[in-house]
Amino acid sequence: MKGLRGERLSGEFQKEISAVISGQLKNRQPELSAIISVTETDVAPDLKSAKVYISVFDTDKERAEQSFAIIKENAGFIRRELAKVMRLRTVPELRFIKDGSMEYGEKIDKILSDLGTNNERHD
Repeated sequence: MKGLRGERLSGEFQKEISAVISGQLKNRQPELSAIISVTETDVAPDLKSAKVYISVFDTDKERAEQSFAIIKENAGFIRRELAKVMRLRTVPELRFIKDGSMEYGEKIDKILSDLGTNNERHD
């Protein structure tokens, strides 16, 4: 969604979805991973749908995948909780998308640190 209103709404959705996941959903599903972040939201101009980018950080990849699956399964619950706090006529349908930017950043950091240690060996 473009424009000032769209950016403001996306920011509000991001904040509120994050609060619902870390609060009500975590209470309801205690097996969720420790670090879950809503990295971005993209609300459609007609407010019928929203893409929600989620990053799950866990040392156990299987548990991270399970946490993402739990979030996707509870999209309706998250939407209902949003309806309670957002003052909108309709709350958009939420589509959760896995954001791999944290893993990508970790991979780049590892490559750079490996390059740094290789350069020190050659000096």
